[in-house]
Amino acid sequence: AFKPFVYAAALETALRGGPPLITPASLVTDEPTTFWFDNRAYTPSNFKHEFHGEVTLRDALAKSMNVATVKVAQMVGYDAVEELAQRAGMNLNIRATPAIALGAYEVTPLEIAGAYTVFANQGVYVKPHWITMVRDRMGNIIYAHKPHRRPVLDPRVNYLMVNLMEEVLRSGTGAGVRARGFLLPAAGKTGTSHDGWFAGFTSRLLCVVWVGFDDNRELNLEGAHSALPIWTEFMKRAAQFREYRNVREFQPPDGVVSVEIDPLTGQLATSACPSSRTEVFISGTQPLETCRLHRGGAMRVASWEAAPATGPAQPSDEAAGGSRRIAKAPKPGSPAGIAADSPPPQPPKPEKKSFFRRLLSVFK
Repeated sequence: AFKPFVYAAALETALRGGPPLITPASLVTDEPTTFWFDNRAYTPSNFKHEFHGEVTLRDALAKSMNVATVKVAQMVGYDAVEELAQRAGMNLNIRATPAIALGAYEVTPLEIAGAYTVFANQGVYVKPHWITMVRDRMGNIIYAHKPHRRPVLDPRVNYLMVNLMEEVLRSGTGAGVRARGFLLPAAGKTGTSHDGWFAGFTSRLLCVVWVGFDDNRELNLEGAHSALPIWTEFMKRAAQFREYRNVREFQPPDGVVSVEIDPLTGQLATSACPSSRTEVFISGTQPLETCRLHRGGAMRVASWEAAPATGPAQPSDEAAGGSRRIAKAPKPGSPAGIAADSPPPQPPKPEKKSFFRRLLSVFK
């Protein structure tokens, strides 16, 4: 459930205007890789040790590819991921290491719920609270909660992330939501470590589900098969209530454009491309070159028009080149080198608090 913050940090590069310029169509290679940090090796692996080769960021997030995600974090900078996580209200003890990309540091369901309010509220963090209002026996209000809000993500970056998380439910690890009959517009992300997670939202309601043991035992069940069914059933029942029923589609803000790309190259699709899809970009970062593998056909037109740009991001020199290919890092041995496979060595983990100690800590 933490991976979206890695991709959000990556997409923020469009606002800085300098390399690396990362978009939903950027290509990253999902392959066995060892990352070096502080002269220590970190070798994550994908679920079932399956690797997918060169993929777009959209596919990497939808299929929850671990190695590709760590590569994205490496390119944007582990510090940038840490900084975004903390802006979104997560654990201040998170460290900027390769393991941060896979959510290796302990957070509570309440922290994840707070962090996901950013995605559900057009980039604005809303601090979770327990009590909204207190009335006396005469009906007089004696306490009213004042919401604490702060902007975290540019609305354009936030929309791109919501669109990517919609893909998780459409074709990725969250597809079980649709298979189980929840069909309202929604976005979310599975999570699997020792525990199972699913965090997701509609335009009306945000819900986070955690499934696990209070003694740090392995659940041995992915989030898609533990937390997701619970989330789906809850959202289906919640949608029966009037305040959660009128769900809206997620709408792009000004400054977002869509184009048809070939997912194999991340470049503009032509009629010669065997497959294509509509991809969203911050205005000025969309690819300009036609697909290098299938030249000769007419360019395809996106299925919806671009929103008028207001203060669009300025493309870097890479923008004229079409797809954004994420470069490989230095060789192993250097502070950020790369090379092999097997399950990831985890960083030293603090003693895990019991469920009740974690619950009590919320009230400190």
